[in-house]
Amino acid sequence: MTDTAKQPEAGGSSPSGKVEPRHFVRMVTIWLVLALVADLLFWFLVGPHVPPGTMTSTAEENQFDFNVLMVIALPVLIGVWVYLGYSLVTWRASKGGDDPVGGERARTHLGVQTGWIVITSFIVLFLAGFGTFELIQTNGAGGGEGPNPVWTPTAAHILPVQVIGQQWAFTYRYPTFGGFESKQLVVPVDTTIAFHVTSLDVIHSFWAYQLSIKADANPQIDNVAFTTTNHTGSVTVRCSELCGLWHGAMYNYGQVVSKQAFETWATTTEKATAANTALLPPFSWTYVPDANGADGGYYNDTVVPYSPSEVYGAKQPAS
Repeated sequence: MTDTAKQPEAGGSSPSGKVEPRHFVRMVTIWLVLALVADLLFWFLVGPHVPPGTMTSTAEENQFDFNVLMVIALPVLIGVWVYLGYSLVTWRASKGGDDPVGGERARTHLGVQTGWIVITSFIVLFLAGFGTFELIQTNGAGGGEGPNPVWTPTAAHILPVQVIGQQWAFTYRYPTFGGFESKQLVVPVDTTIAFHVTSLDVIHSFWAYQLSIKADANPQIDNVAFTTTNHTGSVTVRCSELCGLWHGAMYNYGQVVSKQAFETWATTTEKATAANTALLPPFSWTYVPDANGADGGYYNDTVVPYSPSEVYGAKQPAS
């Protein structure tokens, strides 16, 4: 009798006379139970706490997308673990036992090969479609729409906030409140915000983590990012683009507050900083980098300086 003839069949008899169990059915059953339990535990216990949270519409959408990907990935991961674990327990070599060799039937199996190709192709195509749909229906990743937004919010009232990056700090300008600048980001709850992100020198990146907003700050570019605030809380802002020696220290904090608290803060700050605001350049969506002396000689030195009281290296225009 050849070695091939001695190989046990699934559900048949082994050379020792034992009835061979249906291993595939066992593995699939174990996998289905574990995958279902893992997905339910993740979705209901872990999912609501996955960063970046639900402070804004973009954060909520990103959390949902991540949770969907995890619910798809967990069964795949558990399937690999179940197969490896089952194989180690069932087909491990032991003294006096059958030789744990699959034989010719283990070399090829059309059903397994076809199933693998179909299942993996379906997962990949589904993820491609899901990702594309989420990018379109949520108006872009991270709310970033670039200098020419294709999708814009439908809210009747949108609060514009200008984000100005420079080595190595972010400042925030509020054009609807006299154009004052603040080192603290404050925005109201239940409000659609349009962040207009730009730079005074090199390329930075505005990353408001809890808001799930991320947009590059490029000189002379108005990069727009939209979001709608859902509830109050603290915000951490960091630069996520290497921008020089103190890039790692380029961060500050902000708050999402009630509408009344924001109105009070904005009007009070506008009055308190009126003298400083008068020294700033007229509000514009971008500012020429030469105005603060950080252009490295690239821009024309006859432009109007950033501040009428301090030239920062830029030459005054000829009278």
